[in-house]
Amino acid sequence: MSFRLPDAADADSPLKQDELQVLRAQYEKEGEYVGVQTKFNYAWGLIKSSSRNEQQDGVRLLSEIFRNAPERRRECLYYLALGNYKLGNYAEAKRYNELLLDREPANLQATSLRGLIDDKVAKEGLMGVAIVGGLAVTAGIVGGMLFKGARRR
Repeated sequence: MSFRLPDAADADSPLKQDELQVLRAQYEKEGEYVGVQTKFNYAWGLIKSSSRNEQQDGVRLLSEIFRNAPERRRECLYYLALGNYKLGNYAEAKRYNELLLDREPANLQATSLRGLIDDKVAKEGLMGVAIVGGLAVTAGIVGGMLFKGARRR
């Protein structure tokens, strides 16, 4: 029997637009006196969005909470990691996730997210190597053709 960690389920499960609208309406209703919990809830909904702009707004709001409400930092770490992961900011995602795992080594969601981040970094690293390798081969072929052309003259 194999043990399987729970997925970082929030990575690919956006809220429905009407659900996000409820959070947005509450956030806007509170205006400049928005409470930390309302801001957190809205940021959470934005992070779950499939819209890059909304994800960026969610990370911005969570960063504000992280800076201004020290008692809420632990809650922000996972969603800052997740938001940065979804945006492709893998170094930032890893940094926030590792901070959470330092505090909670047995956190299964953060452990699962670590695996997702590591997989993306490895995949993109391999793509980068393939691109650089392809460019080197192309440069070699073009260089060889130019060299042959120069020798014929």
